[in-house]
Amino acid sequence: MKKIEAIIKPFKLDEVKEALQEVGLQGITVLEAKGFGRQKGHTELYRGAEYVIDFLPKVKIEVVVNDDQTESAIEAIRKAAETGRIGDGKIFVSPIEQAIRIRTGETGAEAV
Repeated sequence: MKKIEAIIKPFKLDEVKEALQEVGLQGITVLEAKGFGRQKGHTELYRGAEYVIDFLPKVKIEVVVNDDQTESAIEAIRKAAETGRIGDGKIFVSPIEQAIRIRTGETGAEAV
């Protein structure tokens, strides 16, 4: 099993969710996040004063998939989240040793 974490622009969340459902995945975790990469924030003007916004709003999506679903999930996220502009985000993939469904005690792929 793999855990896929994706940091994306907030307005792309619905498109990514629909893309994951289209490839047969269900059950994602979504977290509001703030951060910056090469984008380095931006400058805004408020009441005549200029100030820098270092941390930009982002959304973090987490999904755990079986090994055979990993590539299709990654590609679905990548295509749906892409705008072609700086700050589109990142995808991280990590191995998952074990998964347990709390309600039933199912383990492994059945728990996902």
